[in-house]
Amino acid sequence: MIRTLAALALVLIPPLRLDAQESDPIRANYTKREAEIPMRDGKKLFTSIYQPKDASKPYPLMLTRTPYGVSPYGPDTFKTALGPSSLFSREGFIFVYQDVRGRNMSEGEFVNVRPHRPVKSGRGEVDESSDTYDTIEWLTKNVPNFNGRVGMWGISYPGFYTAMGMIDAHPALKAASPQAPVSDWFVGDDFHHNGALYLAHAYRFLDRFGHPRPQPMIPTPQPAPKLRDGYPYFLEMGPLSHADDEKHLRGDVAFWTEIMHHPNYDDYWKARNIRPHLKNIRPAVLTVGGWFDAEDLFGALKVYQAVENQSPGATNTIVMGPWYHGQWAGGDGDFLGHVRFGSKTSLFYREHIEFPFFMHHLKGTQDAKLPEAYMFETGSNAWREFAAWPPRDAKPRTLWFRAGGALSTEAPNDASGFDEYVSDPARPVPYIAGQATGMTREHMVDDQRFAATRTDVLVYQTGTLAEEITIGGAITPSLHVSTTGTDSDWVVKLIDVYPDDERDPEPNPAGIRMAGFQQLLRGECFRGRFRKSFETPEPFIPGREEKIEYVMPDALHTFRRGHRIMVQVQSSWFPLVDRNPQTFVDIYSAKESDFQKATQRVYRSKDAPSGVTVFVLN
Repeated sequence: MIRTLAALALVLIPPLRLDAQESDPIRANYTKREAEIPMRDGKKLFTSIYQPKDASKPYPLMLTRTPYGVSPYGPDTFKTALGPSSLFSREGFIFVYQDVRGRNMSEGEFVNVRPHRPVKSGRGEVDESSDTYDTIEWLTKNVPNFNGRVGMWGISYPGFYTAMGMIDAHPALKAASPQAPVSDWFVGDDFHHNGALYLAHAYRFLDRFGHPRPQPMIPTPQPAPKLRDGYPYFLEMGPLSHADDEKHLRGDVAFWTEIMHHPNYDDYWKARNIRPHLKNIRPAVLTVGGWFDAEDLFGALKVYQAVENQSPGATNTIVMGPWYHGQWAGGDGDFLGHVRFGSKTSLFYREHIEFPFFMHHLKGTQDAKLPEAYMFETGSNAWREFAAWPPRDAKPRTLWFRAGGALSTEAPNDASGFDEYVSDPARPVPYIAGQATGMTREHMVDDQRFAATRTDVLVYQTGTLAEEITIGGAITPSLHVSTTGTDSDWVVKLIDVYPDDERDPEPNPAGIRMAGFQQLLRGECFRGRFRKSFETPEPFIPGREEKIEYVMPDALHTFRRGHRIMVQVQSSWFPLVDRNPQTFVDIYSAKESDFQKATQRVYRSKDAPSGVTVFVLN
């Protein structure tokens, strides 16, 4: 049941007056100043401070630290919106925005996902935790009408900085909300999933973000790279070693070069995994993520889990909605692509979860009594509350691959059996049916019928469901496979198949047709060389059967009566994922001749069963 948090917020302290007739309510109600805040090593970080003009009472402070710029720059130019939502600026907070070290107008060297230093031997040893601490310390001494309580929030990369600010936190930091936080750029966030490079996303992002900044400077807007359809673009680019040539990145993106020098989960990547450091967390934590976030779904789930496991006394809540990356922060959140969610989920989150959380911890209003896990259940389209995540009463159930493309809860009992296909790196399986320059938001729920018709995609599905099945928690493919090559990728997709009489949405100006729709629910690639260890890859022996098992991010979804459950298996997903040459070479320096066709087998016998395990709630 959805908890109604009646009028919660507009509560004890009268809100600031934002006149509907005022054309610039932020300028009318706030003053702005800019400061260069010194860190312990002497570097200064550029910071914008917006303070309510009404000085009759003290205010808490909302801080976000970002590598993307705190524009507009200049004390006489104002943001058009402040805080996580308009509820905050109407209520009245002090808002602080900071360029992180080495970005835009801040001094120092920028380091991508700067490693945390648990032990600092001197003032010259800094990290994002210490920079956050020093920033808050300065603000407590230099910002008037401050009530002594700080909240932090940030989405994506700023979510990473929020999570880092929670470590060894300043005593004034009372509440933090890492939202879609970057947590591990090799195993599951953004640029790699299970060791496989997310090519379209990494290339597009770094071509805008990764070029050098020689000195502190006001950033100038950069147009998006003019790419045509990504499928032919990246296919014609050829091996990844060509990405740095004069036609592409031109050797000018240092982090791309670093990625190419670290193809395995070595100390470089391990140092950038923030999860081991989320210990003894003192601020109240609200971690937020989207079930259909193509970038940092992994990070939201794993940051929550790390705090839960390593800080047992912490106030620790997770919220997951049916959102793409950051969709909860703006708009209604009532649909994604062709899939409708039945309500304005983003609006509900902002009004009844996020705002009450910060109001309680920063202004002392009534406790909203948020549950441990506030999760939107897709399929049934309802908010649900859980005392733990994953749910304690969820039971594992395996959907086994059977002969004839069947998917069954009964394990195979055949003495032998397999399905096979030819994977050709010159003709990889596209990740969407249409065209796009990079990674689309909508691909996370896209119709998969275009892939089901290809000969290099295996399809398994249940019969029509007589009863609803609700799953909640991780999804684990377990495949017994072989390849004629010496390396291979394995992509597994869990799909909700709509009935042939499914009604179209109303109203329906786009002419959407949902009959027989194959909605992607969860899909992940696993690079086969890492089947035993991300640190030490191993080649396949051609023709030898081996086991591939990995965990995909959680879901909370109801397969409705009359639907079917489908699983697709393939060995490419292009250009979302870079092409595996299917020979055991360093993929980042592979040559054209290394790319070879391979015959892939997926076994489904009694002694070599393959399937996908989910956790069932009903």
